Amino acid sequence: MGRRLIVEIKESQEELQKAVKYALEASSKERLQMLNWLKTGQVTSRRSLAALLGRDEATVTRWLKKYKELGYKGLLEVKQAPGKQPIVSGENLERLKKRLSEPQGFQSYSQIQQWLMAELGLNVAYKTVYQLVRYQLGAKLKVPRPQSTKQHPDSLSHFKKNCL
Repeated sequence: MGRRLIVEIKESQEELQKAVKYALEASSKERLQMLNWLKTGQVTSRRSLAALLGRDEATVTRWLKKYKELGYKGLLEVKQAPGKQPIVSGENLERLKKRLSEPQGFQSYSQIQQWLMAELGLNVAYKTVYQLVRYQLGAKLKVPRPQSTKQHPDSLSHFKKNCL
């Protein structure tokens, strides 16, 4: 027979039931439910606990070990992969922001792409430049509004005098 299931649950039963009820993630909910069953005495062995949770006994053992070492918060902590480091970051990102805020700005995303290559030595894909500038930085290109070629120059000055 394996080791006995002896776990001292520090949290109260009411506290655990409330935490189970308001848990947002399913992984947190099942871990809290495990603690709740142990606290109420509904479960006495790892095997029955694993069967109720629909998990392997090794998983239950790992969760209990994590609870003993790190406590309630440690058990609920879900680690996430750090992800890929951004190509344009730090000082380079600040330089790009400054350049975008200047009055002349950029006419196109290709121009930004060329500026990144010439000034910062960064070879960045067009799509990456677009997403960085448009969504992350929230900047827009400095493109003048179109004017009709048929428009008379005197009528423009007349409009500015009388209407503005």
